[in-house]
Amino acid sequence: MTGAFSLFARNRLALAGGILLTLVVLLALSAPLLPLADPDVTNTSQRFLPPFSEGALLGTDHLGRDLLSRLLWGTRLSLAVGFAAAVIAAGIGAAIGVIAGFYGGRLDNVIMRGVDMLMAFPYILLALAIVAALGPGLLNALIAVAAVNVPFFARNIRGITVGLAHKEFVDAARLAGLSRPQIILTEILPNVLPVIVIAMSTTIGWMILETAGLSFLGLGSQPPQADLGSMLGEARAALISHPHTSVVPGVMILVIVMSINLLGDGIRDALDPRLKSGALSRPMAATRLARSSTPPEQKLPGVLAIEGLETEFHVGQRRLRAVGGVDLAVKPGECLGIIGESGSGKSVTALSVTGLVASPPGVITGGAVRYQGEDLIGAPYSRLRAVRGREIAYIFQDPLATLHPLYRVGDQLIEAIQAHQKVDAKTARARAVALLRDVRIPNPESRIANYPHEMSGGMRQRVGIAMALANDPEVIIADEPTTALDVTVQAQILSLLDDLRRSRDLAIVFITHDFGVVAQLCDRVAVMYAGKVVEEGPTDAVLAAPRHPYTARLIACVPELGGGRRRLEAIPGLPPAVDRLPEGCAFADRCTKTRESCRAGPIPLTQEGARAVRCLYPETQAAREVAE
Repeated sequence: MTGAFSLFARNRLALAGGILLTLVVLLALSAPLLPLADPDVTNTSQRFLPPFSEGALLGTDHLGRDLLSRLLWGTRLSLAVGFAAAVIAAGIGAAIGVIAGFYGGRLDNVIMRGVDMLMAFPYILLALAIVAALGPGLLNALIAVAAVNVPFFARNIRGITVGLAHKEFVDAARLAGLSRPQIILTEILPNVLPVIVIAMSTTIGWMILETAGLSFLGLGSQPPQADLGSMLGEARAALISHPHTSVVPGVMILVIVMSINLLGDGIRDALDPRLKSGALSRPMAATRLARSSTPPEQKLPGVLAIEGLETEFHVGQRRLRAVGGVDLAVKPGECLGIIGESGSGKSVTALSVTGLVASPPGVITGGAVRYQGEDLIGAPYSRLRAVRGREIAYIFQDPLATLHPLYRVGDQLIEAIQAHQKVDAKTARARAVALLRDVRIPNPESRIANYPHEMSGGMRQRVGIAMALANDPEVIIADEPTTALDVTVQAQILSLLDDLRRSRDLAIVFITHDFGVVAQLCDRVAVMYAGKVVEEGPTDAVLAAPRHPYTARLIACVPELGGGRRRLEAIPGLPPAVDRLPEGCAFADRCTKTRESCRAGPIPLTQEGARAVRCLYPETQAAREVAE
């Protein structure tokens, strides 16, 4: 609840709208307690008094009635009618939408065709027709406004319910023996409730406006009862001669509707899980930079050198340190593997290279990323755009998510080529066909016209590799490109990457969870934990004799064929939260060798020849033999 309020409070306009609406509601509720004149008592001798007159702070109307009193009582009535109409419309519309979306079939068709018929009429004309049929009156106006808004809620909630009705958790509830009404109440309704609240918060203002419109036309509140719309209707004859009689209720309608709409935006931000997570935030073109000091000259050799990289996520007052000082380098023709548990900072490190970490909330707070000696952190966007895909290319984990579903794969390849090379469409197409052939896609001339969904997972991944190779980059960063593939396709992709690396002298940074992949493809491996490299060295040496306890435990978790009855290990506990990292070794709480000195302060990455380890008491051969 605190997190939702914090997210709401970050929207200054929404907070202002909430405060303003609260003041209006408090004033309206306190109307019976305030020393106000009777709003319905007329005094023609005091008609059209100007504002700030004695005994009439906002003046009087054409019958001498106190405008302040009528304003507060009218606001009270308009708010009540608007909120009541919203609750009724949301309740009935949501019920219709949930039933139609969940049951589907003929019932869905019948219900939604009826909703479509209602939506075919302009809503204000439909409201007028309902009031004309029922007769003038505030209650009938409320019914009319609620009725014309039912289709809006029904349509929205039905669309959400259709998507939920076929989810796995609903199928599990069916298998558990729950009835359809029980599934609706326990599984569907809790998931659509935030959508209902969001829709209500953004439509209450319109319902108040619609009710005021009906009262303005004489179909809502009837004399002498006052609401904001009827006050406007009565004042229109004196709009020119005595404008204050129109301005007072008009300004109140403006304040109420604007504050409710602003408040609705804030409630949407606070309740929508996609907005809470930042999934719908539009990121900046490059990751925001907030380095406190200039990084020193390059020390690590290689075509790509990452030195002291620090990347954080700023979410409200929280500082999530995803990458906490990473040093890595890769040479031409070399493959560097990065391995570690989920959340260890592997992907964030890779995305930080060319500023692809989404901002907000991502911020690069320190270090340098040097490509051929040039620091890319803080480089102009034009330079980053030239580097991305041209000199440093990415192969992402899920090609179905990164390839555009509405464009043919050939068009996307051609676009990638023409974004960096000034070639005509015919040359670019020939280049795209050649790339598909290079990644061993059969019949590339015909497959170039396929959409992503028409290809298998392995074929889509090959298209992703072809796109990464489109502009002959110097470095390829492959972020778990084989995780979702079956073993046969995975072996083919790894063999393809290895052949391309050797034939083109590519530098590859390969992110994975699989030590088998590391052993097959990588020359060197870096093990990451809690945003830092804890061990680095030649692949064969690290796999044969791991020095850091974390690396040893990871390798012990890998099953071995023909390894006898070796017990399959598991690492107890969970990685630490990156916004509450300990002062000393981050692995201390899960390590069997922990001592007091491990928690005393930061542990440096100690270089020992070609190996590096971040541990005060590294594994030894004798200790490994005893453990085995």
